[in-house]
Amino acid sequence: MLITLLLLAVGIALLIGGGALLVQGASTFAARAGVSPLIIGLTVVAFGTSLPELMINSLAALSGASGLAFGNVIGSNIANLGLVLGISALFAPIAIQGQLIVRELPLLLLALAVLLVMILDGPLRGGTAQIDASDALILILLFCAFLYIMTRDVIRQSRDPLVTVAEHLSIPGGQTGVLSVRWNLAQVATGVLLLALGGRMTIDYGIELAEVLGVSSTVVGLIFIAVGTSLPELVTSVIAAIRREPDLCVGNVLGSNLFNSLFVLPVGALIAPVAVPEGGTADLLVSFLFAVALLPIFMFGNRYMGRVAGMLCLLAYVGYLSARVLI
Repeated sequence: MLITLLLLAVGIALLIGGGALLVQGASTFAARAGVSPLIIGLTVVAFGTSLPELMINSLAALSGASGLAFGNVIGSNIANLGLVLGISALFAPIAIQGQLIVRELPLLLLALAVLLVMILDGPLRGGTAQIDASDALILILLFCAFLYIMTRDVIRQSRDPLVTVAEHLSIPGGQTGVLSVRWNLAQVATGVLLLALGGRMTIDYGIELAEVLGVSSTVVGLIFIAVGTSLPELVTSVIAAIRREPDLCVGNVLGSNLFNSLFVLPVGALIAPVAVPEGGTADLLVSFLFAVALLPIFMFGNRYMGRVAGMLCLLAYVGYLSARVLI
């Protein structure tokens, strides 16, 4: 069991390292091509933290491990809202200052509500609960609408704190010329290879760990893999909280969850229908409830998440995972 767990950890580490290398190479290449730090920050860097989930879901769909894929996406969403935000608030209280994050939270609730309806549609018709290709296309269209709304809001809210942080994003530099361009492309290529290798190892040893523990692959995806692939979001959000950049801290979490729900999950469903495993509907409902719990914190009152609220989020996350394993 220990060897399997270690190899699973190596796979997740390769995923995170590959994603970071790909983002670094792509960001530097884009900066040298004249793309503004704002665009890089809101696209390449923002979505880069979800690359491990995307790779796992794609490979899991090809391997027929839909339970692990579903558990990874929903587990990552729950980890972002409970674990990442909770720990970030413990390091430094989070006080939202701008409007972009306030608008992003309802979009996340809408995305999760649509996912719930899609999952319940099958059983209501007497079929099985799954996300198929038609559902995936609808989710991707919603993702495109989300990108449009956020881009429009960024242009209109040019003084929003989230935009200000993205505009001053530090992009890795270096020498210009053919050699440096080739180095950036090599970083991207190496990142893709590490993502593929790490994804393959994570799926194989994740399934093996489930067999050793006598639990479903969904539980392994929900706990071990989801927490591992959420480490980039955790690091980014904690650093943002310590630097007193609360909008970036929360925006990183909400953006990652939207990307997971509206792009990562449907990409896997386009490859092969993603069957909702036993307990999967409850997992998605819990993810939705975590997002609902943020409404009174970030949309009403003083839009402040203190250490007490952070501790409650963390305890709720640990409590749910404990109950999920026991059940």
